[in-house]
Amino acid sequence: METSIFQFGKLPEFKKFTPESINKQFPVVIEKIAKDFEKIEKNLSIYLNQNDLNWDLVINPLNEVNEVLRWSWGVISHLNAVKNSESMRDIYSKFLPKIISLSNKFGQSKIIYNSLVKLKETNNFDQIKTRILDKEILDMQHRGISLKIKDQEEFNKISEKLGKLSTDFSNNVLDATNKWFLILNKKSEVDGLPERVLELMAISAHNHLKKDGEVNVKNGPWKLSLDIPSYTSFMTYANDRNLREKLYKAYVGRASEGEKNNSLIIEEILSLRTKQANLLGYKSWAELSLSTKMAKEIKNVENLLEELREPAFKTAKIELETLDNFSKANGVPQSQNIEPWDISYWSELLRKEKLNLDQESLRPWFPLNDVLKGLFKLSEKLFQIKVVEATNDAPLWNDDVLFFNILDKGNQRIASFYLDPYSRPETKRGGAWMDECLNKSNVGKNTLPVAYLVCNQTPPSKDKPSLMSFDEVQTLFHEFGHGLQHMLTTVNLPQAAGINNVEWDAVELPSQFMENWCFHKNTLLNIAKHYKTGEKLSEENFEKLLKNRTFNCGMATLRQLHFAITDLRLHSNIDKNKGKSADAIRREIAEQTTVIYPIQEDQFLCCFSHIFAGGYSAGYYSYKWAEVLSADAFSMFEEADLENTENLKLIGKKFKDTILSLGGSLSPLEIFKLFRGREPKTDSLIRHLGLSGATL
Repeated sequence: METSIFQFGKLPEFKKFTPESINKQFPVVIEKIAKDFEKIEKNLSIYLNQNDLNWDLVINPLNEVNEVLRWSWGVISHLNAVKNSESMRDIYSKFLPKIISLSNKFGQSKIIYNSLVKLKETNNFDQIKTRILDKEILDMQHRGISLKIKDQEEFNKISEKLGKLSTDFSNNVLDATNKWFLILNKKSEVDGLPERVLELMAISAHNHLKKDGEVNVKNGPWKLSLDIPSYTSFMTYANDRNLREKLYKAYVGRASEGEKNNSLIIEEILSLRTKQANLLGYKSWAELSLSTKMAKEIKNVENLLEELREPAFKTAKIELETLDNFSKANGVPQSQNIEPWDISYWSELLRKEKLNLDQESLRPWFPLNDVLKGLFKLSEKLFQIKVVEATNDAPLWNDDVLFFNILDKGNQRIASFYLDPYSRPETKRGGAWMDECLNKSNVGKNTLPVAYLVCNQTPPSKDKPSLMSFDEVQTLFHEFGHGLQHMLTTVNLPQAAGINNVEWDAVELPSQFMENWCFHKNTLLNIAKHYKTGEKLSEENFEKLLKNRTFNCGMATLRQLHFAITDLRLHSNIDKNKGKSADAIRREIAEQTTVIYPIQEDQFLCCFSHIFAGGYSAGYYSYKWAEVLSADAFSMFEEADLENTENLKLIGKKFKDTILSLGGSLSPLEIFKLFRGREPKTDSLIRHLGLSGATL
């Protein structure tokens, strides 16, 4: 008999997860989960009648069946994101409705709901178990457990439809990104681009055109596409303004026309979310979303965003004027307005002149291996852990993937993680993320946590390792921060271990906290060594990077606020939004959140996957909310003197024992107060962002 590829609780044998094998074996898994679930319901029904309910009888079996579902569907979802193909996509789409249906069946079981409520009423549990139960009960209410049968049927249909629409949205963005390209043959078209970018574009053109012989970096051809490394480099360095305009318009117009148009999908998603929220008794999707978050109420989020918007808007207007004057002083006609496709280009030139900083020229100081060594050394110092590579000991989905073990002070393995660092635009979705491979659990057999860390940084070339931009270094630190919270948890109940049960708007705290260390002198100077000579980054260049942190900070902050306010407004102001398209609402908001009004071709909502195909709907504000927490947390290290090793160790241990260890066992505010000794303040974030004139 064929051995199943679905070996729960173990590292997945990724290469065995072909679309064919999934198609053959996953239905067996689904069937077993459904049968196990029926068995649990039967047992709970008996326990309810006998009035004999305890934690182990109710929670543990439910966790076991849920973990089997999470693990198996998690592997398929992961491969759909990092090893995408037409056939893998078909398999994902085929099984998604079944997963949603199964999930709704769990969430709408009266027996389970009554068991959870009775369990809470008849026991005096500690704070952690009470919090887990409250969350489980509220989750079931949000799954429609209390609805009448007719409303429940409508709720379930909406859930399935939303699942399909999100998948379609994501596929359309990926397809639109991959479909557009230009083959450039003239040297004038690539004038200004760094050697590294030319090499990647030449290799890409060579492969696309299926040419024989050597790649000709110097004379081309070069392939220009919409993947992030290619797009950002061209927008920043290319002298050809017409091509920058063409590229920009293609990028902001992705998935907004033809067969792959997401405009109607957006309207349908927003309408269905509102209906679903109304069925559950909430006025809007935002109200439903915030009922499970740290912020609690829409007005709290609006207040924070407005507190940041006002100083950011003032600062951004000054920055744009400075940029405009600089471009005019450097040959741009007085009559020519600065356009969106000019911002990155002139910002880079101004940065070079004002800070004498050429970001591209610093890449040789950030080879991936050295950055990883520095990141691990910092983690060892702060959190008393050791990170050891073990790539040969783990199954991988791509040859570029790395695998590491985390050891404690006694050299015992406490966790592991995968790192998939490089961009693969044809098969891997854009962005960067952390996901769970295995969750920590002491229930049944002892399972150690394993994380997926996925980035999309510049890949190595023929004779160079992956030389990272400073932004890519920060992204790696960010995702590792998420990973640390998943991996260093000391909570043994899986429902509250790691990032489980952590309110969504607090989940970015550890990730953004880790980014701060990129601006700590000793940390960065220990990381940054020239990949050829071993020469350390100069203090002068470090100071430039530090000043660069607040360079054009107004525009950067305003951009994030534009996304956050748009997201919140689309999902909350239902009466005011009536009769207006999502794009029209976004353009109204843009009057107060942009300093260059969006051009007609700018249909950015059509590729805003965070809120239409990810978990950030009515939650994009979380980045800024958590940034307040992370900046305030980091300020405790600053106050203790960042150069005092003993103090850093003490506070690092406190951070590990609270923020990183306690997961979702307590509310984020309680955990923050355990670490900081008080409620969070916004002063540190305003200072880090370099925004002035804030009345906070």
